[in-house]
Amino acid sequence: MNRASAQVQIHGWLLLLPAAALLALFTHYPALATLWHSLHSTPKGVRPAVWVGLDNYRGLVEDPVFWQVLGNNLWFAAGTIPASIALALLMAVWVNGKISGRGFLRLAYFTPTVLPMIAVANIWLFFYTPTYGLLEQFTVGLLGLPSHNWLGTKSTVLSCLIVVTIWKEAGFFMIFYLAALQAIPPSLGEAAAIEGAGRWYCFRRVTFPLLMPTTLFVLVNAVINSFRLVDHIVVMTRGGPDNASSLLLYYIYDVGFKFWDSAYASTLTMVLLAILGTAAILQFAFLERRIHYR
Repeated sequence: MNRASAQVQIHGWLLLLPAAALLALFTHYPALATLWHSLHSTPKGVRPAVWVGLDNYRGLVEDPVFWQVLGNNLWFAAGTIPASIALALLMAVWVNGKISGRGFLRLAYFTPTVLPMIAVANIWLFFYTPTYGLLEQFTVGLLGLPSHNWLGTKSTVLSCLIVVTIWKEAGFFMIFYLAALQAIPPSLGEAAAIEGAGRWYCFRRVTFPLLMPTTLFVLVNAVINSFRLVDHIVVMTRGGPDNASSLLLYYIYDVGFKFWDSAYASTLTMVLLAILGTAAILQFAFLERRIHYR
C-alpha cells in the first residue's frame, strides 16, 4: 500500500469516527449493558447485584402478564402496521394528483404528525370519554345506541389505541411516499398509457414496484413504532383494564420505574430488542429481492 492510498483510508476512517463513536456510545454499549444487567439480580439498598444467570429469563417465561402483554403488542402491531401504511400510500397518491386544495390537504394529513404525543392522547381521551365524549355524541345522540366506556372495556380498549396510532402515523408515512412518487419520472406512466395500460395496472406494475425502497423504509419504522408506544397508554389507559391495553414497552416502564426491578426490566428489554432485530432481518431478507433501486 502506497502513501497516498494509506492517507485516503486514514482520512475515511477519521470521517467515520464521530458517527461510529456515537453509535457505540448510545446504541451498542447500552445494549451490552442491558444484557449484563439482565443476568444479575436487582440491587436492593446495601445489597449489591449478584450473578443469577438465566433466572430472570426463566421467570419471564413463567410470567403470565408478560405473555398477555406480548399478545396485546402483536395484535396492536397487526392492527396498526398494514392500515397505517395502506392509508399513507392512498393519501400520498391522492395529494400527488392535480386536485384543488392540494396544499391544504397535505397540511391536514401531516398535522397529526407534528402534534405532541401527550396532546394527541388528551384529544382522543375527550373523544372516547363516556356520556359526553365526541364518539358518544355520535353513537348515543345520533344512532341511539347505549353508552359505552370505550377505554374501560377490555374488548374495545386496544382497538381504540390502534385507531389513535393510525391517525397519528399515517400522515408521517405519507410524506415519504409523496416524496417517492414525485421522484418517479412521468415518462414511465406516459409510456404505459401509450401501450394501453389502465391507471390501476400502471400503478400495480410500474409505480408500486418503484415505491418498494420507500415501503421497506416505512415498514421498518412502522414495526419499531408499534413496539415503542408509551405516551398514549400513560395518558389514556395506564395499561388497564386488567392489562388489556398494556404493551411491551409500557410493561418495561412499569417494571423498571414503578416496581424498581431493574434486572427484570433489562430482561424484558432484551426480549424487545430480539423481537425488533428478528423482524428487521426478516423484512430485509424477504423484501430486498423485490426492491428495485434506480
